[in-house]
Amino acid sequence: MDIQSILAVVFILILSLFLLSKRKKIQFQKVLTPLIYFVMYRTKLGLKTMDKIAEKFSKPLKYLGYIGIVIGFIGMGFLGWSLVSNIYKLLTLPSAPSGVGIIQPFKAGVKGTVYVPFFYFIISVFVIAVVHEFSHGMMARRNNIKIKSSGFAFFGILLPILPAAFVEPDEEVLKQKKKRVQLSIFAAGPFSNIVLAFVVLFITWAVLAPLVSSAIDYDGILITGLAEGEFPAEKAGMSGDEVITNVENTPIDTIANFTRVLEENSPGDQISVTTNKTEYLVTLASNPEDKDKPYLGVLIQQNTKINETFTQKYGSIAPKVLFWIFGLFSWLFILNLGIGIFNLIPIGPIDGGRMMQVALHGIFKEEKRANKVWKSISIFFFLLVIANFVIVFVK
Repeated sequence: MDIQSILAVVFILILSLFLLSKRKKIQFQKVLTPLIYFVMYRTKLGLKTMDKIAEKFSKPLKYLGYIGIVIGFIGMGFLGWSLVSNIYKLLTLPSAPSGVGIIQPFKAGVKGTVYVPFFYFIISVFVIAVVHEFSHGMMARRNNIKIKSSGFAFFGILLPILPAAFVEPDEEVLKQKKKRVQLSIFAAGPFSNIVLAFVVLFITWAVLAPLVSSAIDYDGILITGLAEGEFPAEKAGMSGDEVITNVENTPIDTIANFTRVLEENSPGDQISVTTNKTEYLVTLASNPEDKDKPYLGVLIQQNTKINETFTQKYGSIAPKVLFWIFGLFSWLFILNLGIGIFNLIPIGPIDGGRMMQVALHGIFKEEKRANKVWKSISIFFFLLVIANFVIVFVK
């Protein structure tokens, strides 16, 4: 077990002991007892800050709420299209990657899971949850809805494994508000995560990327794996961890350079590929997604080495710190955007589900009919998500 996995286990054990010590102050919600459950630890953290911001920026928050509603329904449509599109690709393209995955801080090596290093995982989840729930609370206070409590929540499978946060508005008052107010409150969480994702992306692009570029030199293309199926790279005997340095007597240092040289050829052409181990003669295949383009059948990433001038100027520790921060910001962008959009899925009590329910109550005069349509939509999207996971596992 690597150090990241060990730290994840230690964190879960500490979290379990904390919840055990606070057992008289927590609310235990059974899902599939004792296997699956949800724990809520109520506090008053952040409530005064929500009040201050809501009062000071009342007008901007009003218009941001409207923008959030529009983005929310656009994201809902995009998510539905993505789920259907991903099922089609998984069924028709043998090498298509999974479009969905369960995020976890362990190297499980299981299909349908996405490994995030432990500290990146914990920091990202904490930031996402706090920003998400604080935005819900702030928008609720802007519309004079009392927040009963805030706090931390933990999703557990035997042991608590996934930390979260929550705010608890007065639901009875919320139901009496105009539909656009309800929609703005439900959309605030996902919208704030999406906005934060692009703020993080801008900082990464404008500040961190130039710093990282100055700290490294590009020196080839690392083969991280081989595409599933009988493709040229596997037939030629290539393996993971080799570094491509030359294609057809052209030096290869960046992915862009590699792609350009490869696409100068056609399916069926025989080319030479030199790695840090040996030279291969490869007959290119057709790309599964575009029959007219050549395909080698390798999974790649940029290979780099530390710039000696940078280490001489700033020290040997500086590149490691810089790369760690860059990695954190990369995951903050990916997870904020992914979780923000996923929260817009119109299923049951999720933000997207509540938005859809409010919208349907505005479309249909009869509440019973609106709820019936809402349940049908929730079931449809739930089955879409399950279908994506099932196809990945059985593929």
